[in-house]
Amino acid sequence: MIPIVIFLVALLLVTLGVAAYATYAERKVAAFMQDRIGPDRAGPFGLLQPIADGVKMIMKEDFMPASANRWLFFLGPAIAMTTALLTGVVIPWGGTLDLGGTAFKLQVADPDIGILYVFAMVSIGVYGIMLGGWASNNKYALYGAIRAASQMVSYELTMGMSIVALVILTGSLSLNDIVEQQRAGLWNIVYQPLGFLLFVICAFAECNRAPFDLPECETELVGGYHTEYSSMKLGFYLFAEYVNMFISSAVISTLFFGGYDVPFLDGLGLPQNVTVILGTVALFLKITFFIFLFMWVRWTLPRFRYDQLMDLGWKSLIPLAILNVLLTGVGYYLKNGI
Repeated sequence: MIPIVIFLVALLLVTLGVAAYATYAERKVAAFMQDRIGPDRAGPFGLLQPIADGVKMIMKEDFMPASANRWLFFLGPAIAMTTALLTGVVIPWGGTLDLGGTAFKLQVADPDIGILYVFAMVSIGVYGIMLGGWASNNKYALYGAIRAASQMVSYELTMGMSIVALVILTGSLSLNDIVEQQRAGLWNIVYQPLGFLLFVICAFAECNRAPFDLPECETELVGGYHTEYSSMKLGFYLFAEYVNMFISSAVISTLFFGGYDVPFLDGLGLPQNVTVILGTVALFLKITFFIFLFMWVRWTLPRFRYDQLMDLGWKSLIPLAILNVLLTGVGYYLKNGI
């Protein structure tokens, strides 16, 4: 029990640390693409900028509109941040360490319905956005909340069907089982390239990242669902986006790129603990690549109009997801005859 608690605290700290420095990395990536320097004042190379930003958010005035719903106004950012942090407990971050003869799995929990748990947390997260937008009693915040709800409902259908195709191949909803099957064979990206593409596009929409950041479209809605928020309540909303980006990258790496699997690493004859640590490092390198992809797309593609966003989801992605499920089912039947 104690090792699990220690690992859970470590996972929390790592998640918060990665999310904090993802804000720094995003500003550096944006600066590079725009031929600028980016943050360079707070600490060497600007490495203390996330800490400076956090202190700034804490020190700002905590303002709440007089006509807002007090309790729901507090509950919105709390739900958004809590659900973002809870998602990572079912992700296998590595193999099994041998600690003094005791096996220790680098995964907080391995439920048989791991993927469904991830979807449940993502779906609950939208309530934080909806409550924040509605409780603010601001029309721009409400428009942003409605956009977020409609967008997530639309794109979760495609994301769910891309996972259905994956489950047909693996026969399991457990994330650990999916990783182990990929370690025994080929990564799922080989069998599900279309499913991977659909999942990644939907992950951008689920995280409210450009070009799907319509719920907080500054040019139309001031700030979207968090227009009336300030101080750490606003910080929770902004921080939850980066936590979701980190977790989404981890889920993509786990489902389609073998998770902590490194081809041919097991055949090198290295000590078990060394192999496990190298696998975890490999997983974080994959996650880093997908976080960079999120940033690259944001500073490359223009924002969609909202009607274009919904047309893409309902008229293009959902038909493609249905086609992918049908093709996967037919291929599985022809291969296994059942």
